[in-house]
Amino acid sequence: MARKRRKLTNPLALAVMTTLWQKPMHPYEIAQTLHSQGKDASTKINYGSLYTVVQNLEKHGFVEVAGVERQGNRPERTVYGLTDAGREEMAEWLSDLLAVPAKEYPIFETALSLMAALPPDEVVRLLEMRLSSLEVQVASGRGALEKLYETLPRLFLIEVEYQLHMVEAQAQWVGGFLEEIKKGSLPGVDEWRRFHETGELPAEFTT
Repeated sequence: MARKRRKLTNPLALAVMTTLWQKPMHPYEIAQTLHSQGKDASTKINYGSLYTVVQNLEKHGFVEVAGVERQGNRPERTVYGLTDAGREEMAEWLSDLLAVPAKEYPIFETALSLMAALPPDEVVRLLEMRLSSLEVQVASGRGALEKLYETLPRLFLIEVEYQLHMVEAQAQWVGGFLEEIKKGSLPGVDEWRRFHETGELPAEFTT
């Protein structure tokens, strides 16, 4: 099942629509709400481009001006609301993201695919550093999540829970991979080490 091509692909646009789904807001209030609800921990939010995102949503008919607010001597603020087309787009886009797996390109995967350019012992040293950092993240993340469970329903912490599980899974995998390199049980590790010692690329590495 392929994902549908959309007029807007910036995840911030989807975050804005789900925020306006709660109620009409002006852009500054949208930014405050995204921050207060912790959405900046799961979505890359460039607050400087938020106004541009809102303008693009309006251009495509997904949001519309719902009114103008003015408090005291402050400048007027345009309040935006979600249109019917915006509600439909939000629901379809969100459903698509939840249902259809997509290939993503985390930078760690890129590094793993290229790590043979470094000697095995250096890779061990670097991955041990990474594992140490991951273990700290797991410990602090687990403690923070337990505190959050005391004040917020789990429904609103699912993305934090998912992030923690992903860090835990990565730490477990890195730990196991390190053991394979150290014990020499990783297929090809001897040839990998020999290449960095002699400069001769094994024939099987070129096929």
